[in-house]
Amino acid sequence: MKKFLFLAGLFMAAVTASAQNGNLDQGGLQLNAGVGISGWGIPVYVGLDYGVTNDISVGGEFTFRSYSHSSYYTHNIMGFFGNGNYHFNNLFNLPRPLDLYAGLSLGVYTSTVTAKEGRDYIGDSYSGFSLIGQTGARYFFTDNFGVNLELSGGLLTSGAKAGITYRF
Repeated sequence: MKKFLFLAGLFMAAVTASAQNGNLDQGGLQLNAGVGISGWGIPVYVGLDYGVTNDISVGGEFTFRSYSHSSYYTHNIMGFFGNGNYHFNNLFNLPRPLDLYAGLSLGVYTSTVTAKEGRDYIGDSYSGFSLIGQTGARYFFTDNFGVNLELSGGLLTSGAKAGITYRF
């Protein structure tokens, strides 16, 4: 009986470890979505990453945020970013369910400014480019599902975001 329980436990540990791989494999895709905090309001984001190699990924991200500059004006900001990340799992021999990464994002944002009701304001808009450095981590509960946390800082703003990751 003891041998059976030991072998069953060993089998379950091996299955669990192989089912929770932190690396994004070469050719793999993962979808990220969540919310964050920044100097420009609370962003909502969705992004897709592609595994170029087992250690390098590239992807894209769309963000939207809205915030009030004062009690009179509202800013609505959309951003489109491309990113590249290096994943440290193999380099540091990290536990399999963990994915630790760092990289750069380059993108464009556009903003519209509107006056709140009752204010005389014709509106304004602005746009520009942004370079952002990010570092983050994902933890996978299963082969396909995990959670993520990312810290970023750049030319215009810094912040943090948290969300979910689904792997295809």
